[in-house]
Amino acid sequence: MKNTIYSINGPVVTIKGKTDLEMMEMVYVGKARLVGEVIRMNDKETTIQVYEETGGLKAGEPVESTGGPLSVTLGPGILRNIYDGIQRPLPAIEQHMGSFIERGAHEPSLDEAAKWDVTVTVRQGDTLTAGQIYATCPETPAIEHRCMVPPTVSGTVTWVADNGSYTVNEPIVKLTDAKGKEHTLTLCQKWPIRTPRPSAERMTSPRPLITGQRVIDTMFPLAKGGAAAIPGGFGTGKTMTQHQIAKWCDADIIIYVGCGERGNEMTQALQEFSELVDPRTGKSLMDRTVLIANTSNMPVAAREASIYTGITLAEYYRDMGYHAAMMADSTSRWAEALREISGRLEEMPADEGYPAYLPSRLAEFYERAGYVKTLNGAEGSVSVIGAVSPQGNDFSEPVTQNTKRFTRCFWALDKSLAYARHYPAINWNDSYSEYLGDLGGWYYDNVGHDFMSCRERIANLLLQENNLMQIVKLIGSDVLPDDQKLTIEIARVIRVGFLQQNAFHAVDTYVPLEKQLKMMETILYLYDKCAALVAKQVPVSRLLATGLFDELVQMKYTVPNDDLSKLDELQKAIDTKLAAVAQG
Repeated sequence: MKNTIYSINGPVVTIKGKTDLEMMEMVYVGKARLVGEVIRMNDKETTIQVYEETGGLKAGEPVESTGGPLSVTLGPGILRNIYDGIQRPLPAIEQHMGSFIERGAHEPSLDEAAKWDVTVTVRQGDTLTAGQIYATCPETPAIEHRCMVPPTVSGTVTWVADNGSYTVNEPIVKLTDAKGKEHTLTLCQKWPIRTPRPSAERMTSPRPLITGQRVIDTMFPLAKGGAAAIPGGFGTGKTMTQHQIAKWCDADIIIYVGCGERGNEMTQALQEFSELVDPRTGKSLMDRTVLIANTSNMPVAAREASIYTGITLAEYYRDMGYHAAMMADSTSRWAEALREISGRLEEMPADEGYPAYLPSRLAEFYERAGYVKTLNGAEGSVSVIGAVSPQGNDFSEPVTQNTKRFTRCFWALDKSLAYARHYPAINWNDSYSEYLGDLGGWYYDNVGHDFMSCRERIANLLLQENNLMQIVKLIGSDVLPDDQKLTIEIARVIRVGFLQQNAFHAVDTYVPLEKQLKMMETILYLYDKCAALVAKQVPVSRLLATGLFDELVQMKYTVPNDDLSKLDELQKAIDTKLAAVAQG
């Protein structure tokens, strides 16, 4: 049966009459063989979503079936690569086409000529089940690639290749299943992007994703395998915050998806990531990073697919036993792509023109984050950090509200903080993390017994300051009693000296948890000592004159991350100077 184009409406192409295509099948559209996907069908017509620019397509051009869903190729060579939204390698395409990539480019997702130094870990006669590792190879100096039996395959090994160098398509292991069918396993496998990869068990995450950013790690931590949202208007620092997390978090694998963002932001990410030295290995950060560049001038339909491509790559490395972190910047652009395609399909719109299924699509995406026991018995996780770009900084719009329903961590970026040059511009009054209760035990065992109590006291002081500032705005600060003036002054130290962080400062860009705890203890030590003096009628103005408050603001720069004894010296200086005030 020959399938031909009947009508074209932007990225939406229709075929009249019955076809031999299947729902969600990947197809090639037109003479240029543009990649598309079947998204709706009945006995009268079939609708296809095209992932490339459809300009120049004509009615009557053929539509070619592939016989399978839109899938990604999983194997060694993913790391260090830069893909578009449907896993086409942009550097390889550039080599053949130049800087201006034309439509219909078909380069294999993995380099099929590259040889990998393979060590086979099974023997003839072994019984392999889904997810078991049968071979390993060093993908980069930082990451060992573990080739796994596809989730749909199991059987007895009948042939094994010798250890040596192989390409991704050469046979490594052959096995026969219970029905007598032979399966040839190579270094790679395919997986449909809209289907979550299976795991043995979903677990409660036992540890945080450590980012080195104080406002996140201390105030609003994200568990490994958790999902967080970063909503914020234009210029509030969503991309910068995600870059910092991608650079410094303790995940094994970083998947950075630029979904509908400006091309210059992706260029900045490419340059920074390639130049940055990985603190874990001393080599390039790109050794454990994948970039998916789907910028705002690329076809809108591919923007919708890029999120699923990224999460599937993250799940693949999770199944090897790694902890992956995926940055999606931004899910609002993804939702806008859904809205545009839905409009062209003439579907009934819901809130602000978004399709009625927006909440369920967001839920499906964030549900794929998680901390799991893999099919081979290892533990792995996918943490998802999704940026949201609400128009006009309005957090009541549908994408932000629905994202809030499906994430347990909410880092609300504040326009006024960003304009005051307070970065990260995460508002401590509007943000929250529901993982605090789960992670309290980990902080107690691994950082310090009083970490959570210090964090709670810091949060309470900030809350008190917020309430007091409403009074100050009405009648001024002079009428406040000294104990309340002290609260405002110590909250300023917390805000400027602890929550504010300089991404471009060698010491302050990343702060270990031990230093974060020691900084909190020092701030609270000053507060307790000053509160005792205020109770004895010592005016706050005399306490401020000691310069201690300004010294504590500067400790984030003056105290090295590897020498916390300076903070002990600072506490001794507090004792000395306040003793002089008490005597005077």
